[in-house]
Amino acid sequence: MIHAGMKIDLQKLPFALKPFLLSLLLSLSFLAFLSFQTTPHSLSLPPDLRIRPGYSSYDAYINRQLNKTLNPKLRKIWTTRDWDRKVRVFSGFFDDLKLRGFLSNDSKALCVGARVGQEVAALKRVGVNDSIGIDLVPYPPLVIRGDFHRQSFNDRSFDLEFSNVFDHALYPWKFVGEIERTLKPGGICVLHVSLSRRADKYSANDLYSVGPLKELFKVSELVEVRGIDGFGLDTEAVFRKKTK
Repeated sequence: MIHAGMKIDLQKLPFALKPFLLSLLLSLSFLAFLSFQTTPHSLSLPPDLRIRPGYSSYDAYINRQLNKTLNPKLRKIWTTRDWDRKVRVFSGFFDDLKLRGFLSNDSKALCVGARVGQEVAALKRVGVNDSIGIDLVPYPPLVIRGDFHRQSFNDRSFDLEFSNVFDHALYPWKFVGEIERTLKPGGICVLHVSLSRRADKYSANDLYSVGPLKELFKVSELVEVRGIDGFGLDTEAVFRKKTK
């Protein structure tokens, strides 16, 4: 049997076997290449979660997201006209999470895909001072550079992680996996998603029910789902990471 770790000395093989083995090795190399090129679209996903086509590479996806994040007109709106309104609305969401026992002033919190950090500012406003956000483009001191598919934090770092950009994840299973990795046991993840309407043109996936989220969270349980009105998003899903 031939396997990846074997070394074959073609000089010592019978001449008749050389073409066969060369063909076999080329075929194995090609299959290995294909396995590394596997895209999200070829993976088995829950039927109510669909990855949008059109990305030739991860770099193409990142560049597409940066087109929005670096848009000077949008960044001006986010940091001026939209700032007070969004901080006020996020503060209401976080105050409500505190009343429901999912968040406290002692929580260490992460906002995933925070852009310019309105949600981080809101957490600090309601008393959760140990809060930070990550995004492809930093906005100090509220948001540091980070890729939500590959968080830079250690395992079990946060008590709460919040995100309203699940629809921007090209690899939703990595997005969720990184949240679960960096949450402490018993930690809370709060996602704001849209189920009743399609998200914006920069979205990388479409979610049609909460079911796929329950499947993606492997070491957490869904503890609450409710309707919200959150900047075009209509559903809040709360997960708690299991302690064992």
